[in-house]
Amino acid sequence: MHMHVVFLGMTSPHTAAPGTDGRWSARQWGTLLVLCAALFLDALDVSMVGVALPSIADDLDLSTSSLQWVVSGYILGYGGLLLLGGRAADLLGRRRVFLVALGVFAAASLLGGLVDSGELLIASRFIKGLSAAFTAPAGLSIITTTFAEGPVRNRALSIYTTCGATGFSMGLVLSGLLTEVGWRWTMLLPAPVAVLALVAGIKLIPSSPRERHTGRGYDLPGALTGTSAMLLLVFTVVEAPQVGWSSARTLLSFAAVAVLLAAFAVIEHRSSHPLIRLGVLRSPHQIRANLGGAAFFGSYVGFQFLVTQYMQSLLGWSALQTALAFLPAGALVALASTRIGPLVDRFGTPRVIATGFTLLFLGYVLFLRVDLSPSFAAVILPSMLLLGAACALVFPSLNIQATNGVRDEEQGMVSGLLNTSFQVGGAIFLAVVTAAITAGSGDGPPASPQAVLDSFRPGLVVVSAIALAGLLITLTGLRRRVSYGIVVASSDAVAPVDEQRKVPVRD
Repeated sequence: MHMHVVFLGMTSPHTAAPGTDGRWSARQWGTLLVLCAALFLDALDVSMVGVALPSIADDLDLSTSSLQWVVSGYILGYGGLLLLGGRAADLLGRRRVFLVALGVFAAASLLGGLVDSGELLIASRFIKGLSAAFTAPAGLSIITTTFAEGPVRNRALSIYTTCGATGFSMGLVLSGLLTEVGWRWTMLLPAPVAVLALVAGIKLIPSSPRERHTGRGYDLPGALTGTSAMLLLVFTVVEAPQVGWSSARTLLSFAAVAVLLAAFAVIEHRSSHPLIRLGVLRSPHQIRANLGGAAFFGSYVGFQFLVTQYMQSLLGWSALQTALAFLPAGALVALASTRIGPLVDRFGTPRVIATGFTLLFLGYVLFLRVDLSPSFAAVILPSMLLLGAACALVFPSLNIQATNGVRDEEQGMVSGLLNTSFQVGGAIFLAVVTAAITAGSGDGPPASPQAVLDSFRPGLVVVSAIALAGLLITLTGLRRRVSYGIVVASSDAVAPVDEQRKVPVRD
């Protein structure tokens, strides 16, 4: 078997390098800003709806179960279709997929702000999640094929992914401000921004080549089974707290997910144009990136859900006060946007990710000290600062680790896989945290505020445990300096690399 190795640091024919003075061209900056705007909107939409939910329920007369789907509808569309979105970007052209999906996102945002029924609102949220499932992997793969691998790409990815983390962190802040005016503004805000980004993207984003393929190149059976498995998995974990984790419906759904995943693996193994090349999943650094992404995002989503309930239900804070409590974390992420790339260049992704997970774990553990009269300066603010620093370190580093050493035509695939891990991890771990809260609260409503707080603590312990698991997974990448984990060829061969620096080494 021949081993085709693409050495890191080489530039493909379609990869734009900066000028000789190291500066990016105006078009490169413009392209990056358009992609950052789209990712910011995707992340913003995930978190911004949270504070507005009570107002939505009152205005549209939604039950608790229906209200849940305002959030879950987006996750279903996003998490379920990311693999298909990543492969579509590779096959149909990244620019085309990105721009079409961004236009759909703008239209769905407008629809969500104008509807008068819960069913239409949920439908608009699903469509927005679906469009984000195509813009996210397409946008990330545009960056990885536009900027040469190494310090140049790391800098671009640190800016790009930090915009996503900032969007998620700032979503609560903007939602608190807009909900004071009306919940519909939280739905409408992304529409004009998406339209502006679309117009700019048409002018600035460079065209990308399309893979030559036959009808089999789309791997429709793989797309059908893989997407169905992700949709059913997310649906099952979202519904499990309501119908029961041990109920026949939940168990049968999990069994069906296992059957679909097994069928997907068989199809991918036999397909000449697989949706996911299974050799990638034998890469230790890919496995760590995806498991780390699930633990990172899942723990933070669970934490944000708990803290929002704690501040509004127990402390009696307004939506705006709750949003402002998260502001230090979002501000810290924004300030660190251009500083993560050099850290990765110097220390390598495993060390940066491990540091971030350590801060994440400490932030969650510190928040366990909260009571009914918490000290903002001694508990809440330090926790938020630790979490902000953790997000700034972990989010871009995971993206760099997942895309390093992967050839251009597979960037959409690995990007979709990583984003799927984020979203599915968020859905699964949020369901687990919710189940822990429900078990701690007993069958009836708690009799006192202290009982409510006591029911929240198991959820905080679960969140902390998830972050600790992410840290332990990351630490396995520090045990050996040389790893045989980066898949860089169409065969199942791998190139030995120095995982601390992400450069090839010779035997």
